[in-house]
Amino acid sequence: MKKLIRGIMEFRRTRRDEYKETFAHLALGQRPDVLLIACSDSRVAVNVFGSTDPGDAFVVRNVGNLVPPADATGHSVGDESEASAIEFALTQLDVRHIIVCGHSDCGAIKALIGGRARIAAPNLRAWLRHAEPALARGGNDADQVSQQNVLEQLDHIRSYPVVKERLAKGALTLHGLWFDIRNVDVHYYEPERGVFTVIDEEEGERIIGRMAL
Repeated sequence: MKKLIRGIMEFRRTRRDEYKETFAHLALGQRPDVLLIACSDSRVAVNVFGSTDPGDAFVVRNVGNLVPPADATGHSVGDESEASAIEFALTQLDVRHIIVCGHSDCGAIKALIGGRARIAAPNLRAWLRHAEPALARGGNDADQVSQQNVLEQLDHIRSYPVVKERLAKGALTLHGLWFDIRNVDVHYYEPERGVFTVIDEEEGERIIGRMAL
């Protein structure tokens, strides 16, 4: 906490003035083109590895980057926070891209692999049920399960009527990212090849070139 407060003081002394115009503009409203769903893990610094500015992304962070799926009526089967973020991002902000970002060495995934029934904390134990299908997709390697969990959550997102509608119209694209903490590499899921690929110069240009939105 001391580091955070000192950082705020440093920002006020050295960088506040350069951001004044940016935030004055953002005070009139936000127009992000991305909804980013990422893990709460403190090491997943999306603004650092994504070089994003304030106002670029509408962000949801939670343990395990999870999204409870919708039931037959379109309502979340779990917590409503993630579902409401999806609905708000699409209906109010008109975002054109939804990203789920997982990462290496994920504590939530490790706890899941260790057996959800063994988790003593009741809310965490219940919450991780939304990642449990990833175990069947990824085996027992935590990083592989973490990557498969990204795909599982994208499937959950597709279960929402507002998402289905926009996907059908070509007005929305879903993306899977996976951050390798040790190597500081960001991987992108390539649906055609069924693999996560490091976003280097070549891969990045390939992804950008495919984007119609």
